[in-house]
Amino acid sequence: MKALVVEAQWEPLAGYLPTEKEILLRRASVGSQVWRKPVFEIREVPVPDTGDNEVLIRVKRCGICGSDTHIYEHDKDGYILFSGPARFPCIIGHEYSGVVERVGKNVDTLRPGDIVAAESIHWCGKCTPCRSGAFNQCQKVELIGITKDGALAEFICAKERHCWKIDSLRDRYSEDDVFSVGALIEPIGCAYNGIFISGGGFKPGITVVVYGVGPIGLAAAALSRLSGASLILAFDTINERLSIAKSMGADKVYNINELKKTGLRPRDIVMEQTKGVGAEVQVESAGAAPFTVPEMENSLAVNGKIIYLGRAAASVPLMLDTLVSGANSIIGARGHAGYGIYNNVIRLIASGRLNIKEMITSTYDFTDAIGAIKNSTTRTDGKSLVFIS
Repeated sequence: MKALVVEAQWEPLAGYLPTEKEILLRRASVGSQVWRKPVFEIREVPVPDTGDNEVLIRVKRCGICGSDTHIYEHDKDGYILFSGPARFPCIIGHEYSGVVERVGKNVDTLRPGDIVAAESIHWCGKCTPCRSGAFNQCQKVELIGITKDGALAEFICAKERHCWKIDSLRDRYSEDDVFSVGALIEPIGCAYNGIFISGGGFKPGITVVVYGVGPIGLAAAALSRLSGASLILAFDTINERLSIAKSMGADKVYNINELKKTGLRPRDIVMEQTKGVGAEVQVESAGAAPFTVPEMENSLAVNGKIIYLGRAAASVPLMLDTLVSGANSIIGARGHAGYGIYNNVIRLIASGRLNIKEMITSTYDFTDAIGAIKNSTTRTDGKSLVFIS
């Protein structure tokens, strides 16, 4: 089968000391500190074997994620920008939908021909976090397309427990669109997890601020509108994305670069729009913590919370007394596994209450998958999809 494989050089930065386990598995806990000079190539690789509890999926659509972009991008010394765990060589891609081609002997809920979307967080189910219900914090987690072969390929294997049928979407979308929308469930699930599971949800009527309106930020705006936020403000530096955010639920959008020209900061806008109260929920999906965290810290309402969904290998100054005095909190969130997240997102889409198709702004043939990732570095698209078959 054809697959987009990423190779990179293992060269830990001075000061980063990989553990014996990292060295043995060639899996870095902080990818940006170890992996250098990534090379992307579409090549022939064997079709993966199907385990007893797995299904083989013929991939139809695969989305380009910011994580893929950060693996493609590198600093002046050639180190990738992705700061999460990573192992190479690896078939990239983790936001996908497709058709079940073959099932293992123990699989009883799926059959060949079923249309599915699959979680990209593969949890072990045995470690203490998993047994406590915290699947996204699994100590042995495999991240599809980053630490384990992914979905920018003609076929992928996934465990039955990670797959969700999406046939209910057929009542609202054409067959082609079912697969396209199905590939968006993963990033929407990340926003859902951050706001409603890890973040604890919110009361209707509050103000939500979103920093960074890529796919996860767009999903955060749409879900917040659906859940009763009375005011949603969105900040970004890309006008194209801000336009999409406006159509997907944001009440007011602001280009940070344009604000700078007037001497204003996002915190000024938030305090003005809330009449000095501040925002109860602020979502960071930009991965720009050194800039965004001070803005959010200084414009939180009492009992407000910062939900951090972006990734950035950076430390930021924080006035902890602000959190104490305001009874505020900062919550980190990763992934979309467990808690009924995938099922609930699928039902919201199938009902028509969550319209996400307009998030898709570019599509590519599989032969141009590398071009899709390269173009994602402009960050002008909502969501780019690769059509595999």
